[in-house]
Amino acid sequence: MGSSEGLMNFLEGDSLAEKFLHIERELTVRLKELTFLDPVQYVYNPLDYAWEPHQDYVRKYCQSCKKVLFLGMNPGPFGMAQTGVPFGEVQLVREWLQVRGQVSRPACEHPKRPIRGLECPQTEVSGARFWGFFRSVCASPEAFFRHCFVHNHCPLLFISQSGRNLTPADLPAAQRERLMQVCDDALCEAVKLLGVAVVIGVGRFAEQRARKALSAAGIPVRVEGVMHPSPRNPQANKGWNAIIRARLEELGVMSLVAD
Repeated sequence: MGSSEGLMNFLEGDSLAEKFLHIERELTVRLKELTFLDPVQYVYNPLDYAWEPHQDYVRKYCQSCKKVLFLGMNPGPFGMAQTGVPFGEVQLVREWLQVRGQVSRPACEHPKRPIRGLECPQTEVSGARFWGFFRSVCASPEAFFRHCFVHNHCPLLFISQSGRNLTPADLPAAQRERLMQVCDDALCEAVKLLGVAVVIGVGRFAEQRARKALSAAGIPVRVEGVMHPSPRNPQANKGWNAIIRARLEELGVMSLVAD
């Protein structure tokens, strides 16, 4: 990817959002060099086919440095895979975040996991919980994004032959480590660009990966974690809003997101 100094000099005249998008375009180039074997049969990259809404999201909400970066693991089939927005439950992306853009389709699409973009009828529960909480405590998206941004460590969705969603943790170790190293490099560039003070991993995997990547790169950024809102997590099903509020208050972050 080249040095961060070279990248920033090259993009000196661009806005912060354009520099962030450049990091992501470079990430996509590197990811295309990777190959994935069984159990992975399909790989979707919304930074390709959902670039328009993703670009709209970044340009709307990433125009200034951020104190807090909420970090997800990778897209869900009914979230970012459809909308190009991390935790991007369709209705909240359209109606609260007001993100727009045309979504095409992956070159190779599983028949059980079609891409319908911002017209997708399914709801991603994790995304509905995540953005739904911040909508409940922020008067507007702009209030949330004044100090915060939301990003995924890995932009790829992996699908098995049966149509099952595979996380990076499900990949064979050698494939996973090659993937993680590429994504780690891009994460470090993004954290430095945004001037982030604290990275909050949403779920244990994202937290641990951020801590490892930033420590290895010698980037002195605080890394914390919050419970993932996945419906597969029994604790999250008992009231994620109360859990996330208490955790953000404990971390001293709630005052940055609540009006």
